[in-house]
Amino acid sequence: MTKRKQPRPHSSANPQEKTRKNRGKRRSTSPAAGKAETGGAFLYGLHAVSAALANEKRKITQLICTPSVGRELEAAGQTRRIKPVLVETGEISEMLPPGAVHQGIALKTNPLHEPDLEQVMEGATRLALLDQVTDPHNVGAILRSAAVFGVSGLVMTDRNSPPQSGVLAKSASGALEHVSICRVSNLSRSIETLIKQGFTIIGLDGESGHELSQIDTSGKVALVLGAEGAGLRRLTRDKCDWLAKLPASGPMRSLNVSNAAAVAFYELARNDS
Repeated sequence: MTKRKQPRPHSSANPQEKTRKNRGKRRSTSPAAGKAETGGAFLYGLHAVSAALANEKRKITQLICTPSVGRELEAAGQTRRIKPVLVETGEISEMLPPGAVHQGIALKTNPLHEPDLEQVMEGATRLALLDQVTDPHNVGAILRSAAVFGVSGLVMTDRNSPPQSGVLAKSASGALEHVSICRVSNLSRSIETLIKQGFTIIGLDGESGHELSQIDTSGKVALVLGAEGAGLRRLTRDKCDWLAKLPASGPMRSLNVSNAAAVAFYELARNDS
């Protein structure tokens, strides 16, 4: 079996040489009904809703908020597209999943259009691929970090990935409006397509023999992150150009996937500067 080619190191480390492989949801007093996790769902939380209101591409149906939040929205010019329906906090809570931290505001809206892989690749230099990361909190947090550090698209599989739910949007804190989500049927084939378009594919793996900072990331890069616990699947690993880890000098050696993504995105952005 051939090995992956050696990364172009930025340090004196000399990692083992490796090569690319096989590209190839009513109360009578409530203004809306339903739960937030179905189509035509509710987004909630100040940041998520404010960003959605500012996104002209998003089709919105109802804006529901408390009187105090409504005054804030009006003062900020955010009621131009739709007039809010004013209700009490408890009425909003009844429309949403148990425990939803809505901050007195919810927006009923259709999911955003999700482009295909070809559209996501166009003009992109930094992408992230998620290998069966299913927790919407994690995916939302990854979207937020991507928006901060210049990762323009998130590629996930059709199966074993969360929908554009209120939970995901709240965790993304507005980033859902800025980072494209693409869903593919086969992640391995998508990696092959990315490689053909000049992307270097780097799988994040805590057991790798070398660090992300050692790899030349000056070109187009797609960073692959696996599910917590399971990590990257074998076929996904085999399709990566390189496997890399994050430096860890403390008594704990691992981060959850969203925190690891934030550190890795920062490293890519640092190398761009």
